[in-house]
Amino acid sequence: MPSTSALGAFLRARRARLHPTDMGLPAGPGPRRTPGLRREETATLAGVSIDYYIRLEQGKETNPSPAVLNALGRALRLDGEERAHLLALADQVSGRAAPARVPPPRPVVRTGVLRLLERVRPCPAYVLSRTSDMLAANPEGLALFAGMDEWPSERRNTIRYVFLHPAARDVLADWEKAAATSAAQLRSLTATLPDAPDLTALIDELTAASPDFARLWNRHDVQARRGDRKSFHHPRVGDLTLDYEILHLNADGQRMTVYQAEPGSPDHDAMVLLSLGTTSDQFS
Repeated sequence: MPSTSALGAFLRARRARLHPTDMGLPAGPGPRRTPGLRREETATLAGVSIDYYIRLEQGKETNPSPAVLNALGRALRLDGEERAHLLALADQVSGRAAPARVPPPRPVVRTGVLRLLERVRPCPAYVLSRTSDMLAANPEGLALFAGMDEWPSERRNTIRYVFLHPAARDVLADWEKAAATSAAQLRSLTATLPDAPDLTALIDELTAASPDFARLWNRHDVQARRGDRKSFHHPRVGDLTLDYEILHLNADGQRMTVYQAEPGSPDHDAMVLLSLGTTSDQFS
């Protein structure tokens, strides 16, 4: 649940990744007890008192002004997504964002979307919930994550796959990037869905079961979901790199991901080969 502790933890994580020499400050004599900027250095860069900044990290100051938050964003070199996350956490702490009832995610996928999954074949495609439960997929979309079909449908979640499926580190060519992105995307939800049971349950499960998730989670990185490129070492069709686009379907976070490759390319040939080895039955 976003709180004063979540806001303080985010600020600590952001200053820990910076070094004073990166900011034009002297490194100072001797080794540092902790990595990154000291609290007093952060306060100086942001133009606030040291006492005020310490109170903010400790949760004793719960109503930072927009001017202070913008100054902290500049001092900590936050990008646009990180600034938005900082503002959302501050709104939760201050009460500027009224607590809203979090509706449960809808597991039902519209008939038109199911038809679209079939229409885009042989491109792998699937529909995910806000916490990345795989709600539906065409055969290629399920086959792309080799071994996912071994799990019962209620366990099929792409973030759970990354951290807990034994095949994931072999199938995902850049596992560390996939893992870091997955944790950052999940972290982005915590400022706007603080009370969502599906979110907290998944975070608790992964934190308990995966030291790698716990390590990445403690970095407090945030990243919005957007199209990108992903490479696979697929046990059936070999190496392939696919571009993917994300289509947001409704207000509760359902989204459709579609993978593509340039026609005539080796990656496209591998994608078609993946399709030839699947059945036409619709996953749901």
